[in-house]
Amino acid sequence: MKSLLFVCLLVACAKKQEAPKEQTVPAMSAAEIQRSSDACKAYVDKVCACAATVPAVQDECNLSKALPEAVRIGVEVSQSAESKPKDIYGAQDSVRKAVKTCIEKMAQLPSRGCP
Repeated sequence: MKSLLFVCLLVACAKKQEAPKEQTVPAMSAAEIQRSSDACKAYVDKVCACAATVPAVQDECNLSKALPEAVRIGVEVSQSAESKPKDIYGAQDSVRKAVKTCIEKMAQLPSRGCP
């Protein structure tokens, strides 16, 4: 009898496990997305214009063309309804890293002989 009472008490006191809550990830603002696209497009335009007069940056021009595409893909993944929170955070981080690269490389152009 005591053991039955003990089991009943354990069952009654056991915490119910709730289903994990859906984690919401703050979306990137439209302004941030636009600034990201603009920054990388401006870098590509400037480095490729410079490559016409400074052959040393031709390879940089060729490689830079992937950056706006990386931003676009990252934004699409971060906005997809099928993306999990971990994937959304990763996509947003990749967009921000690509933009950081664009801005830093743009700042280095004058030291490479680009006007």
